[in-house]
Parts: sequence; C-alpha cells; structure tokens
Amino acid sequence: MKKDFLQREVEHIDIKSFNSIPIIEQFEKMSFQARNLARAAVIYDRMLSDKNCTIILCLAGSLFSAGLKKAVYDLIDNNMVDVIVSTGAVIVDQDFFEAIGFRHYRGTPFADDCKLMEKRVDRIYDTFIDEDELRKCDMTIAEIADELQPGTYSSREFIKFMGEYLDKNNKGKNSVVRKAGQKGVPIFVPAFSDCSAGFGLVHHQWKRKDRPKVAIDSVKDFLELTKIKIESNDTGLFMIGGGVPKNFAQDMTVAADIVGKEVGMHKYAVQITVADERDGALSGSTLKEAHSWGKVDNNFEQMVFSEATIAFPLIASYAYHKGCWKKRTQKNFNNLFNNL
Repeated sequence: MKKDFLQREVEHIDIKSFNSIPIIEQFEKMSFQARNLARAAVIYDRMLSDKNCTIILCLAGSLFSAGLKKAVYDLIDNNMVDVIVSTGAVIVDQDFFEAIGFRHYRGTPFADDCKLMEKRVDRIYDTFIDEDELRKCDMTIAEIADELQPGTYSSREFIKFMGEYLDKNNKGKNSVVRKAGQKGVPIFVPAFSDCSAGFGLVHHQWKRKDRPKVAIDSVKDFLELTKIKIESNDTGLFMIGGGVPKNFAQDMTVAADIVGKEVGMHKYAVQITVADERDGALSGSTLKEAHSWGKVDNNFEQMVFSEATIAFPLIASYAYHKGCWKKRTQKNFNNLFNNL
C-alpha cells in the first residue's frame, strides 16, 4: 500500500540546538575541504558583521525535502539573510508543499521505482513524496492565480501572494515563504514554471482560454533584483548549489552596469557545491572564474566542495552562535517595490 512508503517523516535540522564553532575552529587547522568550509564560515560571519552588506542566499537542489528548511527559516527570522534567489522546487514543491500540510518521507534509493510509480509515490534519491499531494499543491497555486487580478507579475510578487495565502489561512507556521513575507525578504525564482507552480499556472491559463490571465515575467525579476543591487551596492552571496539561482544573482552586477549604474562586484561570495568545474558547467564554475566576468570580488570568496546537508548546517550554526546577526536590522526589501 502507498502508506507503507510514507511513514517516517524527514525532520528539519535545528542550527540553534548545536554549536559548530569548536569544530569549525578545528577545521581551520586542517586541510582540503575542512579548511575551505572553515574559511567559508568565517566569510559568512564577516558578511553579517558588515553593516553595509546585503546578503543574498541562493538555493538550488533538493534542500528542504532533505531537512534544511528550518535552517533557512532561522536565517530569515534572525536577519541573517536579506534576499533569496531559488529554484522553484525548493520554494514551491518543498516549502509551500509542507506549509499546506504535506510532508516528505525518509525512503531508500534501492526502492523498486516501478512499484513507486504504480503507487504514485515520487522519489528524490532516498526521499519519498506523495504524487497526489503534489497535485494538490499544483492546484493551490492555480487557486491563488485565479484570485489575482490578471496581468504580469514577477516571481517575487507571486511568492509574496503565496505567503499572504498562508497567513490568511493560518497555514505553514514554519514556512520559509510565510516568514519571508512577514520579514520583507524578497524571494526570486527566475525559472518559476519549472516546478509545481508551473503546473498550477498551466492549469490557470488553460482554463481561462482567451480571457486575461496571470503570467510570470522573469525579466521583471531581473530588474527588481538589479534594483536591490543598486540600492545596496555592497552585497554578499551565500550559494547552496549552482544553476540558475547562482547565475541570476551573480549577474546583478553586470545588469546594473548595463543600465548605467556604477556598483561594485559582489564583495563576498561563498558556494557549497559537489559539481565539477572541468566541464564548464555553471554549478561547478569557481568564484575566481566569476571575477573575470566582473561579478565577484576576489578578496573574500570561497568554494566548498561538499554536500549541502553536511556543509550548510555547520556554516549556518557557526554564524548563528557567533552572534554578529544580533546587530543587524531588517532590511525589508519588499518595500522597495511597493510603489512600482
């Protein structure tokens, strides 16, 4: 039966419940990725202590389904991140999916995938999801779109409405989408259709046929993100994974130059990835390479070649327990666009 596969929920790690400072300080005296991870933690802490720095968190990969949602929630709640750029899967299929009452379950990579498909259970390596519940997530997105005034929206605007939906219905107490909306932290998903939201919006547009509809404008996303760079000047990137969120966030510097605004490169940058740089793919391209494009300064940058569920909680816990975030204030960049 389907329920046999969906029994043990994935639990989200709590970076406040353990102090990684001692192990990070020992990592600093080691070699290889231990030392790289330690330097990344120190750079992130430096971002938090820089009062002029806007911190942009980039999320790619199956992160929240793997148990990292609470870590990001705590960064938002404690003013340790000001802007998020993400894949749609993390924000919609994982966070919003759980916010409306569903869960991810611990499974195994050795499951019979034919049997999983028969039972309508989807697999992400060793994690299981109920496909029927995902369809309900799709339709909730369609419902939100149906309630909006027809027109073109940035993904940030639409995700803000998703947060308001959760607020209004008192759902998703521990949701990143809901907390980001409350804290004024904009969330950008430049490839918004590449997730559960895409299915919901396809349903919305199909149903409306020739009538006016809701659509997502990725160029508006890019312009809004560029305005944040212009407003901030000093920025730091904390990137988990690579892909579209990484490139989109790095490109803010070039876009600002294109519109005639002089801004600096990203002052700080950290990336956690397991991708290889040798094939030229974006997820593994180094931050030193980004310097050649005028995107990332080369004074405070660090690649960490490690799996995110291991490296990210250690870095986040280190920065949380260091406490530099206590002197930061809420930037509330969503207010920057209220009159646009």
